[in-house]
Amino acid sequence: MTKLFSLLFIGLMVAHLIRPFGLPGLKRRGDFWKIAVVGFIVFGLTILIRPE
Repeated sequence: MTKLFSLLFIGLMVAHLIRPFGLPGLKRRGDFWKIAVVGFIVFGLTILIRPE
């Protein structure tokens, strides 16, 4: 599942570099790093929630 999330976030970052999404906070090409921050947060939550 984490591989799927990582590919999804990489795809979102590349798509945002090609054409910005226009959402609040994501209006410039240079804002692609914010997508990476959200990805790190999602990965951290999946690690915390995952049963051992």
